[in-house]
Amino acid sequence: MLLRSEAAKDAELLVLRHENAVLRRQLAGPVRYEPADRFWFAALSGLVDRRRWQEVFPVTPGTLLAWHRRLIAGRWDYTARRQIGRPPTRAAIRALILRLAEENPRWGHRRIQGELARLGHRIAPSTVWQILHAAGVDPAPRCRGPTWREFLTAQADGIIAADFLHLDTVLGKRLYALAFLEHRTRRLRITGVTTHPTREWTTQQARNLAADLGHRTKPLRFLLRDRDGKYGQAFDAVFQADDIRVIKNAPQAPRMNAHCERVIDTIRRELLDHILITGEAHAQRVLTTYEDHYNRHRPHQARDQLPPEAQQHPAAVHDLDPHRLLRTRILGGLINEYKDAA
Repeated sequence: MLLRSEAAKDAELLVLRHENAVLRRQLAGPVRYEPADRFWFAALSGLVDRRRWQEVFPVTPGTLLAWHRRLIAGRWDYTARRQIGRPPTRAAIRALILRLAEENPRWGHRRIQGELARLGHRIAPSTVWQILHAAGVDPAPRCRGPTWREFLTAQADGIIAADFLHLDTVLGKRLYALAFLEHRTRRLRITGVTTHPTREWTTQQARNLAADLGHRTKPLRFLLRDRDGKYGQAFDAVFQADDIRVIKNAPQAPRMNAHCERVIDTIRRELLDHILITGEAHAQRVLTTYEDHYNRHRPHQARDQLPPEAQQHPAAVHDLDPHRLLRTRILGGLINEYKDAA
Protein backbone atom coordinates (compact mmCIF):
# COMPACT_ATOMS: atom_id res chain seq x y z
CA MET A 1 0.00 0.00 0.00
CA LEU A 2 2.91 2.37 0.57
CA LEU A 3 3.98 2.04 -3.07
CA ARG A 4 0.57 3.00 -4.41
CA SER A 5 -0.30 6.53 -5.36
CA GLU A 6 -2.70 8.59 -3.27
CA ALA A 7 -5.23 8.64 -6.15
CA ALA A 8 -5.27 4.84 -6.35
CA LYS A 9 -5.74 4.58 -2.59
CA ASP A 10 -8.59 7.08 -2.61
CA ALA A 11 -10.27 5.25 -5.47
CA GLU A 12 -9.99 1.92 -3.67
CA LEU A 13 -11.44 3.44 -0.54
CA LEU A 14 -14.36 4.86 -2.46
CA VAL A 15 -15.02 1.47 -4.06
CA LEU A 16 -14.92 -0.32 -0.67
CA ARG A 17 -17.11 2.33 0.93
CA HIS A 18 -19.69 2.11 -1.80
CA GLU A 19 -19.64 -1.69 -1.59
CA ASN A 20 -20.16 -1.44 2.17
CA ALA A 21 -23.18 0.82 1.63
CA VAL A 22 -24.69 -1.61 -0.87
CA LEU A 23 -24.23 -4.54 1.55
CA ARG A 24 -25.87 -2.61 4.38
CA ARG A 25 -28.94 -1.93 2.28
CA GLN A 26 -29.31 -5.67 1.51
CA LEU A 27 -28.96 -6.89 5.12
CA ALA A 28 -32.23 -7.20 6.97
CA GLY A 29 -30.84 -7.75 10.48
CA PRO A 30 -27.87 -6.56 12.49
CA VAL A 31 -24.35 -7.53 11.47
CA ARG A 32 -22.62 -10.07 13.69
CA TYR A 33 -18.87 -9.63 14.15
CA GLU A 34 -16.43 -12.37 15.13
CA PRO A 35 -13.79 -11.77 17.85
CA ALA A 36 -11.16 -11.28 15.15
CA ASP A 37 -13.30 -8.59 13.49
CA ARG A 38 -13.71 -6.74 16.74
CA PHE A 39 -9.99 -6.82 17.39
CA TRP A 40 -9.29 -5.46 13.91
CA PHE A 41 -11.76 -2.58 14.34
CA ALA A 42 -10.32 -1.73 17.74
CA ALA A 43 -6.76 -1.66 16.38
CA LEU A 44 -7.66 0.69 13.49
CA SER A 45 -9.85 2.98 15.58
CA GLY A 46 -6.89 5.08 16.69
CA LEU A 47 -5.82 5.80 13.09
CA VAL A 48 -9.10 7.25 11.88
CA ASP A 49 -10.07 10.83 12.43
CA ARG A 50 -12.92 10.99 14.91
CA ARG A 51 -14.82 13.47 12.73
CA ARG A 52 -15.02 10.83 9.99
CA TRP A 53 -15.74 7.91 12.32
CA GLN A 54 -19.37 7.54 11.41
CA GLU A 55 -18.56 7.49 7.71
CA VAL A 56 -15.81 4.84 8.04
CA PHE A 57 -16.65 2.62 11.01
CA PRO A 58 -19.80 0.50 11.20
CA VAL A 59 -19.82 0.70 15.02
CA THR A 60 -19.74 3.52 17.54
CA PRO A 61 -17.01 4.17 20.13
CA GLY A 62 -19.41 2.96 22.81
CA THR A 63 -19.62 -0.41 21.07
CA LEU A 64 -15.83 -0.70 21.07
CA LEU A 65 -15.75 0.03 24.79
CA ALA A 66 -18.47 -2.55 25.41
CA TRP A 67 -16.46 -5.12 23.46
CA HIS A 68 -13.42 -4.35 25.64
CA ARG A 69 -15.41 -4.71 28.86
CA ARG A 70 -16.74 -8.10 27.77
CA LEU A 71 -13.21 -9.19 26.83
CA ILE A 72 -11.81 -8.33 30.26
CA ALA A 73 -14.79 -9.89 32.05
CA GLY A 74 -14.37 -13.10 30.05
CA ARG A 75 -10.76 -13.44 31.17
CA TRP A 76 -11.88 -13.57 34.82
CA ASP A 77 -14.98 -15.66 34.32
CA TYR A 78 -14.42 -19.25 35.51
CA THR A 79 -18.00 -20.40 35.09
CA ALA A 80 -17.26 -22.61 32.09
CA ARG A 81 -14.28 -24.20 33.88
CA ARG A 82 -16.13 -24.83 37.13
CA GLN A 83 -17.37 -28.37 37.73
CA ILE A 84 -20.93 -28.83 38.87
CA GLY A 85 -21.49 -30.54 42.23
CA ARG A 86 -19.15 -31.77 44.93
CA PRO A 87 -15.60 -32.62 43.77
CA PRO A 88 -14.91 -36.38 43.65
CA THR A 89 -12.97 -38.04 46.46
CA ARG A 90 -9.47 -39.09 45.52
CA ALA A 91 -8.84 -42.78 44.97
CA ALA A 92 -6.13 -42.83 47.64
CA ILE A 93 -8.58 -41.51 50.26
CA ARG A 94 -11.16 -44.13 49.24
CA ALA A 95 -8.60 -46.90 49.60
CA LEU A 96 -7.54 -45.55 53.00
CA ILE A 97 -11.16 -45.48 54.22
CA LEU A 98 -11.73 -49.09 53.16
CA ARG A 99 -8.46 -50.14 54.77
CA LEU A 100 -9.38 -48.55 58.09
CA ALA A 101 -12.81 -50.21 57.96
CA GLU A 102 -11.28 -53.64 57.24
CA GLU A 103 -8.60 -53.41 59.93
CA ASN A 104 -10.97 -51.94 62.54
CA PRO A 105 -14.37 -53.64 62.19
CA ARG A 106 -15.70 -51.97 65.34
CA TRP A 107 -15.17 -48.47 63.95
CA GLY A 108 -18.15 -46.64 62.51
CA HIS A 109 -18.03 -44.05 59.77
CA ARG A 110 -17.65 -41.20 62.26
CA ARG A 111 -14.75 -42.91 64.01
CA ILE A 112 -13.06 -43.42 60.65
CA GLN A 113 -13.71 -39.78 59.75
CA GLY A 114 -12.07 -38.72 63.02
CA GLU A 115 -9.01 -40.84 62.31
CA LEU A 116 -8.74 -39.32 58.84
CA ALA A 117 -8.93 -35.83 60.34
CA ARG A 118 -6.10 -36.74 62.72
CA LEU A 119 -4.03 -37.82 59.71
CA GLY A 120 -4.71 -34.50 57.98
CA HIS A 121 -7.44 -35.59 55.54
CA ARG A 122 -10.49 -33.34 55.76
CA ILE A 123 -13.57 -35.22 54.64
CA ALA A 124 -17.21 -35.14 55.67
CA PRO A 125 -18.73 -38.04 57.66
CA SER A 126 -21.44 -38.38 55.03
CA THR A 127 -18.79 -38.96 52.37
CA VAL A 128 -17.21 -41.70 54.47
CA TRP A 129 -20.65 -43.26 54.92
CA GLN A 130 -21.30 -43.24 51.16
CA ILE A 131 -17.91 -44.80 50.36
CA LEU A 132 -18.43 -47.59 52.88
CA HIS A 133 -22.00 -48.20 51.78
CA ALA A 134 -21.00 -48.36 48.10
CA ALA A 135 -18.29 -50.92 48.95
CA GLY A 136 -20.75 -53.15 50.82
CA VAL A 137 -19.29 -52.37 54.25
CA ASP A 138 -21.61 -51.60 57.13
CA PRO A 139 -20.96 -47.94 58.03
CA ALA A 140 -22.14 -48.55 61.59
CA PRO A 141 -19.79 -50.17 64.12
CA ARG A 142 -20.10 -53.91 64.57
CA CYS A 143 -21.70 -54.87 67.86
CA ARG A 144 -20.68 -58.53 67.99
CA GLY A 145 -17.42 -59.78 69.42
CA PRO A 146 -14.17 -60.41 67.53
CA THR A 147 -13.75 -63.39 65.27
CA TRP A 148 -11.47 -66.26 66.23
CA ARG A 149 -8.81 -65.00 63.82
CA GLU A 150 -8.93 -61.50 65.29
CA PHE A 151 -8.69 -62.91 68.81
CA LEU A 152 -5.61 -64.97 67.96
CA THR A 153 -3.92 -62.01 66.28
CA ALA A 154 -4.59 -59.65 69.18
CA GLN A 155 -3.46 -62.16 71.83
CA ALA A 156 -0.60 -63.72 69.85
CA ASP A 157 2.11 -62.50 72.22
CA GLY A 158 0.69 -64.61 75.04
CA ILE A 159 -0.54 -67.74 73.21
CA ILE A 160 1.12 -71.12 72.88
CA ALA A 161 -0.57 -74.00 71.06
CA ALA A 162 -0.17 -77.74 71.48
CA ASP A 163 -0.93 -80.64 69.18
CA PHE A 164 0.11 -84.24 68.56
CA LEU A 165 2.11 -85.27 65.51
CA HIS A 166 2.08 -88.90 64.42
CA LEU A 167 4.60 -90.62 62.16
CA ASP A 168 5.21 -94.17 61.00
CA THR A 169 8.52 -96.01 61.05
CA VAL A 170 9.93 -98.01 58.16
CA LEU A 171 8.30 -101.13 59.60
CA GLY A 172 4.93 -99.45 60.02
CA LYS A 173 5.10 -98.74 63.74
CA ARG A 174 3.14 -95.64 64.77
CA LEU A 175 4.99 -93.00 66.84
CA TYR A 176 3.63 -89.84 68.45
CA ALA A 177 5.34 -86.53 69.11
CA LEU A 178 4.02 -83.61 71.12
CA ALA A 179 4.64 -80.19 69.50
CA PHE A 180 4.20 -76.72 70.98
CA LEU A 181 4.22 -73.49 68.95
CA GLU A 182 4.38 -69.90 70.25
CA HIS A 183 2.14 -67.71 68.12
CA ARG A 184 4.13 -64.48 68.28
CA THR A 185 7.64 -65.75 67.66
CA ARG A 186 6.64 -68.98 65.81
CA ARG A 187 9.14 -70.79 67.99
CA LEU A 188 8.70 -74.58 67.75
CA ARG A 189 9.24 -77.01 70.60
CA ILE A 190 8.96 -80.79 70.15
CA THR A 191 9.18 -82.10 73.68
CA GLY A 192 9.29 -85.85 73.07
CA VAL A 193 8.47 -88.93 70.99
CA THR A 194 6.76 -92.08 72.25
CA THR A 195 4.86 -95.10 71.06
CA HIS A 196 2.23 -94.86 73.81
CA PRO A 197 1.24 -91.24 74.64
CA THR A 198 -0.43 -91.74 78.00
CA ARG A 199 -1.71 -88.97 80.21
CA GLU A 200 1.27 -89.39 82.54
CA TRP A 201 3.72 -89.03 79.65
CA THR A 202 1.89 -85.95 78.34
CA THR A 203 1.89 -84.36 81.80
CA GLN A 204 5.64 -84.89 82.08
CA GLN A 205 6.15 -83.16 78.74
CA ALA A 206 4.11 -80.24 80.05
CA ARG A 207 6.38 -80.01 83.12
CA ASN A 208 9.48 -80.02 80.91
CA LEU A 209 8.04 -77.24 78.77
CA ALA A 210 6.95 -75.19 81.80
CA ALA A 211 10.52 -75.25 83.11
CA ASP A 212 11.76 -73.79 79.80
CA LEU A 213 9.02 -71.17 79.68
CA GLY A 214 10.07 -69.79 83.06
CA HIS A 215 12.90 -67.88 81.37
CA ARG A 216 10.53 -65.78 79.24
CA THR A 217 10.45 -62.03 79.88
CA LYS A 218 6.73 -61.91 79.01
CA PRO A 219 4.59 -64.65 80.56
CA LEU A 220 2.15 -66.65 78.48
CA ARG A 221 -1.57 -66.16 79.02
CA PHE A 222 -3.31 -68.88 76.96
CA LEU A 223 -2.71 -72.46 75.89
CA LEU A 224 -4.67 -73.77 72.91
CA ARG A 225 -5.28 -77.49 72.57
CA ASP A 226 -7.85 -79.86 71.18
CA ARG A 227 -10.06 -82.19 73.20
CA ASP A 228 -7.84 -85.25 72.83
CA GLY A 229 -8.14 -87.57 75.83
CA LYS A 230 -4.33 -87.88 76.07
CA TYR A 231 -4.08 -84.49 77.82
CA GLY A 232 -6.17 -84.81 80.96
CA GLN A 233 -6.66 -82.54 83.95
CA ALA A 234 -3.09 -83.00 85.22
CA PHE A 235 -1.77 -81.62 81.93
CA ASP A 236 -3.92 -78.50 82.30
CA ALA A 237 -2.98 -78.10 85.97
CA VAL A 238 0.71 -77.69 85.06
CA PHE A 239 -0.07 -74.59 83.01
CA GLN A 240 -2.79 -73.28 85.30
CA ALA A 241 -0.24 -73.20 88.10
CA ASP A 242 1.62 -70.55 86.05
CA ASP A 243 -1.58 -68.52 85.50
CA ILE A 244 -1.95 -69.81 81.94
CA ARG A 245 -5.54 -70.29 80.87
CA VAL A 246 -6.23 -73.47 78.89
CA ILE A 247 -8.60 -72.96 75.96
CA LYS A 248 -10.01 -76.02 74.23
CA ASN A 249 -10.92 -76.08 70.57
CA ALA A 250 -14.44 -76.86 69.48
CA PRO A 251 -15.01 -80.51 68.51
CA GLN A 252 -13.79 -81.32 64.97
CA ALA A 253 -12.57 -77.77 64.38
CA PRO A 254 -8.85 -77.99 63.48
CA ARG A 255 -8.90 -74.46 62.05
CA MET A 256 -9.21 -73.11 65.60
CA ASN A 257 -5.63 -74.31 66.07
CA ALA A 258 -4.54 -73.31 62.60
CA HIS A 259 -0.98 -72.23 63.43
CA CYS A 260 -0.08 -75.53 65.04
CA GLU A 261 -1.77 -77.49 62.25
CA ARG A 262 0.26 -75.51 59.72
CA VAL A 263 3.61 -76.18 61.38
CA ILE A 264 2.82 -79.91 61.53
CA ASP A 265 2.04 -79.81 57.81
CA THR A 266 5.39 -78.05 57.25
CA ILE A 267 7.24 -80.75 59.17
CA ARG A 268 5.61 -83.40 56.98
CA ARG A 269 6.32 -81.65 53.68
CA GLU A 270 9.91 -80.65 54.44
CA LEU A 271 11.05 -83.58 56.55
CA LEU A 272 8.94 -86.68 57.19
CA ASP A 273 7.83 -87.20 53.57
CA HIS A 274 11.50 -87.48 52.51
CA ILE A 275 13.08 -89.64 55.21
CA LEU A 276 12.58 -93.17 56.59
CA ILE A 277 12.29 -93.36 60.38
CA THR A 278 13.80 -96.52 61.86
CA GLY A 279 12.71 -96.15 65.47
CA GLU A 280 11.85 -93.94 68.41
CA ALA A 281 15.40 -92.74 69.04
CA HIS A 282 15.89 -91.94 65.35
CA ALA A 283 12.65 -89.97 65.25
CA GLN A 284 13.66 -88.00 68.35
CA ARG A 285 17.04 -87.12 66.82
CA VAL A 286 15.56 -86.14 63.45
CA LEU A 287 12.83 -83.95 64.96
CA THR A 288 15.29 -82.27 67.36
CA THR A 289 17.60 -81.43 64.45
CA TYR A 290 14.74 -80.03 62.42
CA GLU A 291 13.48 -78.05 65.43
CA ASP A 292 16.88 -76.36 65.72
CA HIS A 293 16.86 -75.56 61.98
CA TYR A 294 13.29 -74.28 62.18
CA ASN A 295 13.94 -71.91 65.09
CA ARG A 296 17.41 -70.73 64.14
CA HIS A 297 17.54 -70.54 60.36
CA ARG A 298 14.24 -71.09 58.52
CA PRO A 299 12.55 -67.79 57.46
CA HIS A 300 8.86 -67.20 58.20
CA GLN A 301 6.40 -65.08 56.26
CA ALA A 302 4.55 -64.09 59.43
CA ARG A 303 7.78 -62.55 60.79
CA ASP A 304 8.88 -60.72 57.64
CA GLN A 305 11.13 -63.63 56.61
CA LEU A 306 12.91 -63.71 59.97
CA PRO A 307 13.60 -66.98 61.84
CA PRO A 308 11.90 -67.29 65.25
CA GLU A 309 15.11 -66.66 67.18
CA ALA A 310 16.27 -63.71 65.03
CA GLN A 311 15.49 -60.14 66.07
CA GLN A 312 16.49 -58.16 62.98
CA HIS A 313 17.54 -58.63 59.37
CA PRO A 314 21.26 -58.74 58.49
CA ALA A 315 22.82 -55.81 56.70
CA ALA A 316 22.01 -55.56 53.01
CA VAL A 317 24.66 -56.81 50.59
CA HIS A 318 25.17 -54.68 47.47
CA ASP A 319 28.37 -56.18 46.03
CA LEU A 320 28.20 -59.96 45.66
CA ASP A 321 31.69 -60.47 44.19
CA PRO A 322 33.76 -60.47 47.41
CA HIS A 323 31.17 -62.59 49.26
CA ARG A 324 31.23 -66.36 49.31
CA LEU A 325 28.41 -68.57 50.55
CA LEU A 326 28.95 -71.56 52.76
CA ARG A 327 26.47 -74.44 52.68
CA THR A 328 25.73 -76.56 55.73
CA ARG A 329 24.04 -79.90 55.12
CA ILE A 330 21.31 -80.78 57.62
CA LEU A 331 20.10 -84.38 57.97
CA GLY A 332 22.45 -85.71 55.31
CA GLY A 333 21.70 -82.93 52.82
CA LEU A 334 17.92 -83.16 53.07
CA ILE A 335 17.95 -79.51 54.17
CA ASN A 336 20.64 -76.95 53.31
CA GLU A 337 21.57 -73.84 55.28
CA TYR A 338 23.55 -70.98 53.74
CA LYS A 339 25.56 -68.22 55.35
CA ASP A 340 28.16 -65.67 54.34
CA ALA A 341 31.73 -66.92 54.65
CA ALA A 342 32.89 -63.43 55.70
